[in-house]
Amino acid sequence: MVEILDGVLGGGAGEDAAAEALVGIALDDDDREFIEYCCLEVGTRAVPGSSLLGLAGLCLGHTARRFGYLSDRAVELAEALAARAGADPSDVDGRALDGLDDIRWYLRDQVEQQPSGDVRPVDDGV
Repeated sequence: MVEILDGVLGGGAGEDAAAEALVGIALDDDDREFIEYCCLEVGTRAVPGSSLLGLAGLCLGHTARRFGYLSDRAVELAEALAARAGADPSDVDGRALDGLDDIRWYLRDQVEQQPSGDVRPVDDGV
C-alpha cells in the first residue's frame, strides 16, 4: 500500500490503483493507525484537484465508523479537506464533506461540534 501511494504521490501514474488500495484498507484493515497514516499521506501530499483528496476524507469517515476513534491530526485533516471541498469542489471533491459528516456522526460522543461546524475533542476534565 505505501509503495503504491508513494508512486502516485511522487508523480507516477496509478491513481486508480491507489484509490482502490486506500478504500480497501479503510474498509478492511484492522490497524487504525496505519489507515490514518495512509490517509494523512494522501491528504497532505496529493496535488490540488486529485480525486485522492476527497477520497482520503471519505476514508477517514469510514475509519471513524469502524473504530469509533480518530486521532486529532486525522480529524483536523478531515476538517481541512471538507473546508476545501466546500470552497472549491474542483480542488477537493465532495466525498470529503461526506467523510466529515461520518466523523461528526460516529464520533459524536467523543467530539463536540463548534458553531463554525468544526469538530473538537470533548474536554472531559481529565
